[in-house]
Amino acid sequence: MTELDAYSDFIRDRVRKDLEEGTYSGRVQTRFPPEPNGYLHIGHAKAITVDFGTAEQFGGICNLRLDDTNPDTEETEYFTSILADIEWLGFHPAAVLHASDYFGQLYEWAVHLISQGLAYVDDSDTETISTQRGGFGKPGIDSPFRSRPIEENLDLFARMRAGEFPDGAKVLRAKIDMNHENMALRDPVMYRIRHSHHFRTGDQWCIYPTYDWAHGQSDAIEKVTHSICTLEFDTHRPLYDWYLSKLPLPAEKPQQIEFARLELTHTVTSKRRLAKLVAEGTVDGWDDPRMPTLGGLRRRGYPAKALRDFCIEIGTTRTNSRQNIEALESYVRRELNANAPRRMAVLRPLRLVIDGWPTDADGSPVVEYFEVANSPDNPESGTRQVAFTGELFIEAEDFAEVPPPKFFRLSIGREVRLRGAYLVTATSLETDAASNVTVVHASYDPESRGGDAPDGRKVKSTMHWVSAPHAIDITVALYDRLFTTPIPGEATGEPLDDLNRNSRELLAGSKAESALAGTAPGEVVQFERLGYFAADGETPALFHRTVGLRDEWAAIQRRLG
Repeated sequence: MTELDAYSDFIRDRVRKDLEEGTYSGRVQTRFPPEPNGYLHIGHAKAITVDFGTAEQFGGICNLRLDDTNPDTEETEYFTSILADIEWLGFHPAAVLHASDYFGQLYEWAVHLISQGLAYVDDSDTETISTQRGGFGKPGIDSPFRSRPIEENLDLFARMRAGEFPDGAKVLRAKIDMNHENMALRDPVMYRIRHSHHFRTGDQWCIYPTYDWAHGQSDAIEKVTHSICTLEFDTHRPLYDWYLSKLPLPAEKPQQIEFARLELTHTVTSKRRLAKLVAEGTVDGWDDPRMPTLGGLRRRGYPAKALRDFCIEIGTTRTNSRQNIEALESYVRRELNANAPRRMAVLRPLRLVIDGWPTDADGSPVVEYFEVANSPDNPESGTRQVAFTGELFIEAEDFAEVPPPKFFRLSIGREVRLRGAYLVTATSLETDAASNVTVVHASYDPESRGGDAPDGRKVKSTMHWVSAPHAIDITVALYDRLFTTPIPGEATGEPLDDLNRNSRELLAGSKAESALAGTAPGEVVQFERLGYFAADGETPALFHRTVGLRDEWAAIQRRLG
């Protein structure tokens, strides 16, 4: 039984009905059709879950079909990343296909439409065609080339194919209705001339189909039954159906179904704007952990299962909405809490010296080892040995020279528990020339080994720590929202106006227990009391904070509000 079993929504209800009525002879086949002009983002995770999940639930298949119809923006790099992201998310295409696989058939079908008087070559430029189409409530104007004879159109289209004309000189348009209330049916462009090198077909073609022309026909060639799209393609469905109704198809006509795309607060998914962030160096690349790309989320440590669960649980509807990013983070936190091992690390280290700590015969400080659970909630994860000495690192914020109200951590004269080790009491401190605390001295209760007082006295605070002689150096990346407002661009119309220029803080002097050195690239661990952190896949000893232990962002907003 999978997480999709018995799942229902309006798309699944349509599929069930088709299966009951034998519409496609009991077949279910979908496809995921991204354009290889950028990296997949969180919105694509929803589409992938719907496309692949629907096919999986009904025993069908889902293909990956790259919409590679724009040679100017597409690259092999993007195709490779798309396939890797889909498989990381937990889905496996039945076949990996490309719209360019069908360029020959699409061309033949375009010739068919021309020969039926349903398409024509137009010499008008892009601006003129846009003006001719009119607008909502404003009638369109027939192109002066709309009445060209069929034979002339066939000749010109063949010459377009042969490369006789420069870019922009001519286009092929469908001949439908220049006064249709649906703007998509006002003689849409089918082919444009582009003398550009294609990353798969090379220089074989100099005319390229538009998405609307390639989409439905590619579905038909592949024998797709349910062509699932996001809601912005709703107005294009009549054009999808019109093209299919005019062609000699190899199988039953596929049906297009639209659903609302996934949008998150504090997030932008426009490929154009994300590409700008990369090009201008605002982020380190498409897989920067601040990016909403699947590569970025993976590098930050988001588990694939958390994304799948989130996409399933928010449901599939036909109503556009924006989900709170905190809801996604709660799924990430839940998954990591169940599976991530625990470690101790100190992000902003302050030296703690335990006066009176015993020494060996040679004068060396005694080293004790404490057995600590790798995951208290998961006994099967086992335990590890953590070294403890008389010289430790604690978090600088865990000590206050002058403690504020309700501060229960370490201060002069106050006793605290060091996680799993001893009770200690701060006795004195050292400062530098600027009066910054550099060392805290403390006494310890040797009878409190394990962290509990023998007389049963209570302490109000438990702190994590790292043995100074055994600590390893790590760099930690802390992240804030990439955009400062819940709906970027709501005030100005430009989402990048709300970019958070201080969305990352790098801490280069952090310390961690030695067990962290064995963390595999990409593995996520819980830094006790601090949050979940992912080991970078390329830079050794770099850890990205995935998410906090609790919804710290909401707490900050409440304080500010």
